[in-house]
Amino acid sequence: MAGTSPGATVTLAALTLIAGVLPAGIAYVGKLIVDAVLAANGDSTAALEALGLEAVLVVALAAAQRGLSITESLLRAQLGQRVNVLILKKALTLDLTHFEDATVYDRMSRARREASSRPLALVRRVFGLLQNLVSLVGFGVLLVPFSPLTVVVLVLAAIPAFWAEAKYSGEAFRLFSWRTPETREQAWYETVLAREDYAKEVQLYGLGPFFLGRYEGIFDKLFDADRRLTIRRGLGGFLVGMVSTAAFYGAYGWIAISAVTARITLGEMTMYLLLFKQGQSALAASLSAVGGMYEDSLYLANLYAFLEMPVHVQAGGATVGPDPADGLRFEGVSFAYPGASTPAIHDVTLHIRPGAKLAIVGENGSGKTTLIKLLTRLYQPASGRILLDGLDLREWEIGTLRARIGVIFQDFVRYHISAGENIGAGDVAAIGDEGRQREAAERGQAWSFLSSFPEGLQTRLGRWFKSGRELSGGQWQKVALARAFMRKGADILVLDEPTAAMDAEAEAQIFEQFQETAQHQMAILISHRFSTVRRADQIVVLEGGRITERGTHAELLERNGRYARLFRLQAEGYR
Repeated sequence: MAGTSPGATVTLAALTLIAGVLPAGIAYVGKLIVDAVLAANGDSTAALEALGLEAVLVVALAAAQRGLSITESLLRAQLGQRVNVLILKKALTLDLTHFEDATVYDRMSRARREASSRPLALVRRVFGLLQNLVSLVGFGVLLVPFSPLTVVVLVLAAIPAFWAEAKYSGEAFRLFSWRTPETREQAWYETVLAREDYAKEVQLYGLGPFFLGRYEGIFDKLFDADRRLTIRRGLGGFLVGMVSTAAFYGAYGWIAISAVTARITLGEMTMYLLLFKQGQSALAASLSAVGGMYEDSLYLANLYAFLEMPVHVQAGGATVGPDPADGLRFEGVSFAYPGASTPAIHDVTLHIRPGAKLAIVGENGSGKTTLIKLLTRLYQPASGRILLDGLDLREWEIGTLRARIGVIFQDFVRYHISAGENIGAGDVAAIGDEGRQREAAERGQAWSFLSSFPEGLQTRLGRWFKSGRELSGGQWQKVALARAFMRKGADILVLDEPTAAMDAEAEAQIFEQFQETAQHQMAILISHRFSTVRRADQIVVLEGGRITERGTHAELLERNGRYARLFRLQAEGYR
């Protein structure tokens, strides 16, 4: 916390000390007031002086408590932001495989759900505990002259409440932990029902009541467990609270009898009753803070577990390879997704020379996109190796490697930011360069419609935010394609179904321009449209993660294999 705001931390500590000392002082001055009144004998000066002193102390206590509230409010936002940034920075270090693992999502969800409140709650309880301990020392010093036994009774009466608080805190944490998957599922149903990108199908198929029923069903299940715990916690707290109440009234009677028998003065009686009452509250608050700190530490254990989760180190520091003329090679590459019984890629060997164009065709699930994820080091091969310029990808510095690759994935992202930034995201170092944005938009055929918008490249895209403009599927795809063209320094261009949402004319224009402007780049094209892949220097056919055919368009037609059959089937559809 000191690293978040050193000044606020020092202020919090000072105010905590002041707020801890003053209650005992107020109680003692209260005794002086009563004794002064009884001994006044017509002279109210001493009583008024003591009353004035008490007023000053009460105002000082109120100011300290208000200062604590203000400081905590300021720290809450800063500390919550700091913890959230730590979580997001950790997320940036995760591999793609982590994001495809439900266990990791559960861990991240548990860390994020309490990130904005638990750290400050722990800090607040620590300082609250210190404040109450300071107060208790003052109360104890004043109570011991009456009887040390009162201090013992004070402590023993608070133990049952502390035990109950710790017990139910542990149960609440275990309940929180086991139901994380259900909570995430409920959040997913909420997203489906409330997001515009789901709205069309949800309304068309009448899925709203079905998903809402699932959402409510999860709530009912979770609420039932919450209700049982809340009732047990409430009843248990009431019963152990009776112990504290009995202890207070026992001490009350003892002090009152002592005053009646003249063992103590009325002023001392007033002070001891106030001390015991406030001491009881302070001790209960202290033990509650300890129990709360235990509960907070359980929740923060989730945060630490996520932040300390081991990640794959992106080893390698090379920025150049020994043989730039060699281009790109896959040598016996295999890969299986975690938990999968069969490999997604098996023993794939390819060679793409600089300036060459490779097309990959195959059915959905044949491993085409997996190859691209291996090339971009989103995954690591289980066996075999991939080389660029004669150097294994694992030896390249990851930023240098990825800067050399321009990619448009089939499931590209629609960023709800300006059109220019959507395109500029392809090269974040030049994300604000409008000249580069326009050039890339022209290459991707996106400028034809972006130029017609009143705000041009400054137009916010998507409907999530005010003044956003929604695009058609084909227009979004052109923006994503322009994003890939934004990488001027990329000598590898990967197009994964880049024109799936475009009409035939737009597709023809894009590939004609692509052939002209990417003459010196290695290009990998994944497409189901044979009118585009036929232009490639080499075509490979993937089936079940294996290469079953390779050659030029003419060679593959001559072999009359699967490629030839698929080509003729598609050509037949245009007759």
